Amino acid sequence: MRKLLSALLYTAIAAVANAGHADDIAALREGDMRKLIVHSAPVAGSDVPFTAEDGSEMTLAAYEGKYVVLNFWATWCAPCRKEMPMLSAMQAQLGGDTFEVVTIATGRNPRPAMERFFAEIEVDNLPLHTDARQSLARSLGVLGLPVTLILNPEGQEIARLQGDADWSSDSAYAIIEALLDD
Repeated sequence: MRKLLSALLYTAIAAVANAGHADDIAALREGDMRKLIVHSAPVAGSDVPFTAEDGSEMTLAAYEGKYVVLNFWATWCAPCRKEMPMLSAMQAQLGGDTFEVVTIATGRNPRPAMERFFAEIEVDNLPLHTDARQSLARSLGVLGLPVTLILNPEGQEIARLQGDADWSSDSAYAIIEALLDD
């Protein structure tokens, strides 16, 4: 059954890639990915700064030119703990010049607690960016955690998922691969 589902999803990918429109990824949503809200037109991103892993100030403009899966999380968030390893695996498999998974801890998340969180779930390839005052999160309308946005290479939001999801699913990979093939 899983092979049949994979074959159907990858057939759909070919159709979506030819269509060339991000909103066509809606047809690839299965399982948890049904919670992914795909915008009919890209929504403006944000230029509100946040704190980079190295302590410097940065904005999402640093990721322009790539598709980005932008995940807002917190150390106290149980669903975040569940989905973060899946996001890490996606970064390991698909990350590169055209795609990146970016994680931003929003709210009060002390650096030692963030490092311990990643160590406990064995994640070592995602950034420890922070948005302590929740300025970026508020500017993007993030309410509750986790929230994951998909940004296009222009830095615009093309889709949003509220809550946790199975980012290791065939559907999640089909959606991202369709965007990358676009």
